[in-house]
Amino acid sequence: MMESQELSGTYVSPTLPPLTVPRQDRVLLHKSNVCSRTYFVVVMVFFHVYIINVIALLLYVYYNNGPGEIGTSDGNPVINGESSSHQPPELYKSPDLGSPAKIHLPRFEGIRVGHIQKIALMPNKVHTMQTLSLKPLLFEIPDFLSEEECRVVVQLAQLKGLTESLTTVPEGREEELEQLDLTPEDIFNLLDLNQDGQLQLQEILTHSHTQDGMWLTPERLQEIYAGLKANPDHNGLLSLEEFRGLSTQDLRSFPVQLGAKRPQLVQNRRHTWLYQGEGAHRLLQALRNRVTRLTQLPPSLVDLSEPLQVVRYNQGGHQHAHHDSGPVQPETVCSHTRLAVNVSARYETPCRYITVLFYLNSVESGGETTFPVADNRTYEEKALIQNGVSLLDTQKSCDQGNLRVKPKQGSAIFWYNHLSDGKGWVGELDEYSLHGDCVLAHGTKWVANNWINIDPDYQRQARYQELVAPRQDDDGGGTEANPEEYRDLHQDL
Repeated sequence: MMESQELSGTYVSPTLPPLTVPRQDRVLLHKSNVCSRTYFVVVMVFFHVYIINVIALLLYVYYNNGPGEIGTSDGNPVINGESSSHQPPELYKSPDLGSPAKIHLPRFEGIRVGHIQKIALMPNKVHTMQTLSLKPLLFEIPDFLSEEECRVVVQLAQLKGLTESLTTVPEGREEELEQLDLTPEDIFNLLDLNQDGQLQLQEILTHSHTQDGMWLTPERLQEIYAGLKANPDHNGLLSLEEFRGLSTQDLRSFPVQLGAKRPQLVQNRRHTWLYQGEGAHRLLQALRNRVTRLTQLPPSLVDLSEPLQVVRYNQGGHQHAHHDSGPVQPETVCSHTRLAVNVSARYETPCRYITVLFYLNSVESGGETTFPVADNRTYEEKALIQNGVSLLDTQKSCDQGNLRVKPKQGSAIFWYNHLSDGKGWVGELDEYSLHGDCVLAHGTKWVANNWINIDPDYQRQARYQELVAPRQDDDGGGTEANPEEYRDLHQDL
């Protein structure tokens, strides 16, 4: 009887905690609270899934309509400069508007100096591309060419035959100034960079090398002042009244009387051009296709650009700093489109949107490619002269440049000579793209250049391609590789 009472009652073991406490805790967790929490979690999960889907949709729309895609008249998209229909894209005319459909030129992002990207340029191989500068936008790709490819390009250039490169500053600038019909006041204001009403030595020196090519020093300029009696108070400054007493002919002829010579912009250099179109050596065609994939540009733009230039520098060879392309001005036309579109203008300039430079051999000493003002905070012409030496003169100031790239066999560097116009086309000349070749101390240096010619005037470029671009046969003739092999363009490391 005692046992049954103990079993029916609440038995508390002396060694175990009472069971009534946890039961009271459980009673406090009301069922309605549990349902509310579950409902909240479910709602939040669905809300986040909805947001993620919206973001994914926006990204999908952006990347399928971004600068890498060019719409064509047949409805086939062009991704990263290559058509999904395996046909090289052209400048197509819109049947409704009667004008060419605007092509948006893709453009790499530099991110920061030292940033590395992975790029797919050929089957079963991945290249790395490093940002060297942001002004200009400049990249380096090691092993762009194999040792064997470098050797073949050099042999093809030797077989073609190289000619001497002796580029000098052009004579006859007097006639151009006469045609411009500038008054002494106009010239004075152009020279007076800081607009303080006086010409300093630095302002005259800046003008001397950017316009006449005279590599003058402050001492030589003082001699010119003394000989012309242009600065009677000997303070090194020219006022407008003192400047009016000088004639343009005096300023140009007197340095020659002192023995100053117009410099050679290029010395000890020979070059040739190698055709890369249909019928060319298969390596040259493959190199052109590789450049097309590197730049992400439509093949039609690359195919109609200049041939491959191969250059050999001998010991002592160099090239003073210069721009590969010319400024965008109303009175200037591009060399490659001028004849095709039948336009006339006072000045003609090469229009080279991109430069791709290949190093065909390694160099022991000297021969670097220098970018004197790369990533400068500002660009000022008067700042190009430091301590009486011009940064354009690679014979004297190559070690003062901001960036120098040492030649290494197989490596390539490429940069944009123009900024973007903000609408996907070629904009103003990037003045920071100023570059030259340092003096080669020993041996021989071989390089090659691929310039991509694009007219900043879109209508002129469209008209040029309409007249000149070769049309493919109905049987699909052409040398472009299958774009499906190179869908993965690049990836950040």
